[in-house]
Amino acid sequence: MKTTIKELEVDFIGGQEPLTVQEEKALSAYFKNKKSKKALLTEKGKTKLQDVN
Repeated sequence: MKTTIKELEVDFIGGQEPLTVQEEKALSAYFKNKKSKKALLTEKGKTKLQDVN
């Protein structure tokens, strides 16, 4: 049995209409949360390194 591979037009996935206000707020909250978690992990890593030295 042969498997076929379809190439996707990545530029068109999800549509071309602009984001709604609700979607913009959801994305903004997601990125803020992700950034704060990354900063917290970085902060924890620095304190561990300082404790060892």
